Amino acid sequence: MESLPVMEHFYTVQGEGSYSGVPAYFIRLGGCDVGCVWCDVKDSWDAEAHPKFSVEDIASWPLKANAELVVITGGEPLMYDLYPLTRALREAGLKVNIETSGAHPLTGSYDWICLSPKKFKAPRPEICSVAQELKIIIFNKSDFEWAEKYASRVSSHCRLFLQPEWEKSEQMLPLIIDYVKAHPRWRISLQTHKFMQIP
Repeated sequence: MESLPVMEHFYTVQGEGSYSGVPAYFIRLGGCDVGCVWCDVKDSWDAEAHPKFSVEDIASWPLKANAELVVITGGEPLMYDLYPLTRALREAGLKVNIETSGAHPLTGSYDWICLSPKKFKAPRPEICSVAQELKIIIFNKSDFEWAEKYASRVSSHCRLFLQPEWEKSEQMLPLIIDYVKAHPRWRISLQTHKFMQIP
C-alpha cells in the first residue's frame, strides 16, 4: 500500500494566491530538498521526522471534514509520486490543488497548479508550461527581476502573483505595490491566513 510522510493536515481557509479566502483541506507532506533560508515551515524538511500514512487514510481526512478542495503542499510535495494520492482524492469527488517549487517532475492530476519557484533549486521547464499560477516570494529587490524571468516562461493564461516574505513585509510591500502599479499584469498576494491568525 502506498504511504507518504505527513507533517500536518488541517481544514482551514486558503490565505494566498488565486484561491485566497476559499476553504481548503491542507495536506503538508514532509521532506524538502530546496531549503529556502526564509522558509516558515522548516520543520517539514526532514521526511524521516514525520509519520507515514497510507494513501487511503490521507484521502479519508478531507471527507471527514466535509471539505471540497484539497491543497497538497510541503515541504516539496513533488519529491514523491503523487498519482496514487491524487487518484484517490479525485475518486472521492474532491478538487485537488498543489503548491510546488517545481524542482521535481510533475506527478499526479490537479485542478490547479501553483508554481512558486525558488532560487535555491530551479523549477523544471515542463512545470512552468502547465502552471496556472505563478507565485513569487519577494525577499529583496532582486526578486523582481527573478519574477520577470519566470513570468516569461509560463503560459499567457497563468496568473502572476508577487507576495512579500512575511518577516520583510514592512519593507517589501511598498515596493510590490509600486511594481504592480507599473506592471499591471501582476497581482499582489498576501498571507491573509496569518492576519486572520488561522493555520
